Amino acid sequence: MSSVIAFSEAASLALHSMAVIAREKELPVSLTRITTSTGVSSTHLAKVLQRLVKAGLLLSTRGPKGGFETARPLEAISLLDIYEAIEGPMEVRSCLFSSGSCPFGFDRCLFGNLLDETNRTFRDYLAATTLDRLTREGA
Repeated sequence: MSSVIAFSEAASLALHSMAVIAREKELPVSLTRITTSTGVSSTHLAKVLQRLVKAGLLLSTRGPKGGFETARPLEAISLLDIYEAIEGPMEVRSCLFSSGSCPFGFDRCLFGNLLDETNRTFRDYLAATTLDRLTREGA
């Protein structure tokens, strides 16, 4: 099944893992605990989480009582921060093609402003939604 807004598996794991970590009371949160919540391989998840550590969104503690916790307050981490840590800066595109002009010679897009509006709305939602807001709203 196709979707207008597509996420890589890594971006989806990053967003969901950060939400799991944000709602936990006992920190740090172990890789095993996050793996249980997300249902993915610990090897793949560890790579995603290390990218979030490198981006400054998570802190990692090694050892038997180790795990992950947010590097900043929950209200200072947006979903856009998490998404861009994995995917790079989000482009708001109004065309399905990257050429900048219609390769089919149309004067206006078949979709009108729909793609631009949808992408902007989605980006604005990610930017405005913090981990704090998600935990308060019960995500």
